[in-house]
Amino acid sequence: MTLVLASQSASRKMMLEAAGVPFEARSSDVDEGAIKRELIGVPGCQIASVLAEAKALGVSLGMAGRLVLGGDSLVEVSGRQFDKPVSRENAAEHLEFFSGKEMHLHSAAVLMRDGKVVWKTCETAILRVRTLSPDFIQSYLDREWPAVSGCVGVFRIEALGVQLFEKIEGSHFTVLGMPLLALLEALRGEGELPS
Repeated sequence: MTLVLASQSASRKMMLEAAGVPFEARSSDVDEGAIKRELIGVPGCQIASVLAEAKALGVSLGMAGRLVLGGDSLVEVSGRQFDKPVSRENAAEHLEFFSGKEMHLHSAAVLMRDGKVVWKTCETAILRVRTLSPDFIQSYLDREWPAVSGCVGVFRIEALGVQLFEKIEGSHFTVLGMPLLALLEALRGEGELPS
């Protein structure tokens, strides 16, 4: 049976395709805002894990016997958590706030079968945002908006987003939005990939 990805995330699909993991994608209708409001003050990795689990659960209950992957990413800067920008102006505000600071990007993944978690993990990457001038922010958004409207952190690391940073610590896959190496090992453990 093929893995079910409980997401329409372009980057998660791209990672699975590039790694040769057969999957089908299903949308998960989870009210992320409501879940986050219940988790105020909770560490970022824990919130990302709860959201990933909720997404997987939303799809798993209709997929008897199938392995379902849920994923989520969350950005924290100076103790403040950020969602995807709701407008170009909001994106500029985020980038102005990030300028010269350390960004913690938490990426969680959960595997679920028949509504039960069989594996989960969360990894954190630390990205040092360089000092961004107002002119750079506007020219960056001229080129990257609306492509980054669906991106927590307002960047695509595989595109111009790499110009936001002076240093990155952590897995490239975590920055893309999924702890892929740990996931591949878990899929082998579940017999979904050959070992």
